[in-house]
Amino acid sequence: MFEVTHKNSLEKISQSISQDFIDDYTNLFLESLDIKQSSKSTYKRQLKEFLVWFKNQNQNNLDRQDLLHYKEFLQNDKSLSSLTISGYLTVVRKFFQWLESVKIYPNIATGIKGPKRRKGFRKDCLTVEQTKILLNSIDRSTLTGKRDFAMLNLMIRTGLRGIEILRANREDISRQSGETVLFIHGKGRDDKDEIVLLTQSVIEPINQYLIARKNVKNRDPIFASHCTKNWGKRLTTRSISRIVKNRLKDINLDDPRLTAHSLRHTAITLSLLAGATTQEVRAMARHSDVNTTLIYAHNINRIKQAPEKKIDAFLED
Repeated sequence: MFEVTHKNSLEKISQSISQDFIDDYTNLFLESLDIKQSSKSTYKRQLKEFLVWFKNQNQNNLDRQDLLHYKEFLQNDKSLSSLTISGYLTVVRKFFQWLESVKIYPNIATGIKGPKRRKGFRKDCLTVEQTKILLNSIDRSTLTGKRDFAMLNLMIRTGLRGIEILRANREDISRQSGETVLFIHGKGRDDKDEIVLLTQSVIEPINQYLIARKNVKNRDPIFASHCTKNWGKRLTTRSISRIVKNRLKDINLDDPRLTAHSLRHTAITLSLLAGATTQEVRAMARHSDVNTTLIYAHNINRIKQAPEKKIDAFLED
């Protein structure tokens, strides 16, 4: 089925790239991958962008230089981050690896690298003082205030991601070894097989919110929409981001580097400042690579032990 010459492949691509190539080869490529359906959908969308770009070139051939031009095209798009560009190039590399493996087309993508990612993090964390001001600024006398406080407080004290917040159901709150925990569906996981500890400072606001919401069933989301149209339905990542952003703006912290994900950075940073070990923090944050955790520790030590301060002290003396 796949014994097609390179010449015939080139003719097929140049003649019907938007239909036959996508329908036949892209779908076959995706079927060969042992990944989640959501990842396949992402790959298909990213690969379609490449094929649209190639069609717009109005040429009847495709070689390594073309892929370098595609990389340059992506880098010139100011709306794309280095991480997004790397994703687009990764799927192109995988696609051509597969094409060569089934003898359809030579792998012209070998060695095509993604852009260098910036060091550190793209989002900032809150200071201890900013964190206190943020939580104290939320009026907890209303149902929405109870929800927002419970949610932001949870994110700050456990480092949960937005996607993990929206996936959390009432039934996911449980007891382990005499402590209250929340089973979470973590990043890259198939099930709710990871936990975070819910201290008294975390579980009390959550319980107060659930009681005020009334009639919350086990399979209902812990944090729900209060809009008339979507009352009781699960929040989206976009709505969680908007809630956090608005609460930050309420205390005059309107900065593009301060977002919902900043609360996760804040939790990890605060735990290290409070004396937790790198391994303890890694377990809480569920980092697959300890080097990610070490970046936080490095940044803290860089500030604490800054040579710039020693230069000031030396010159003053």
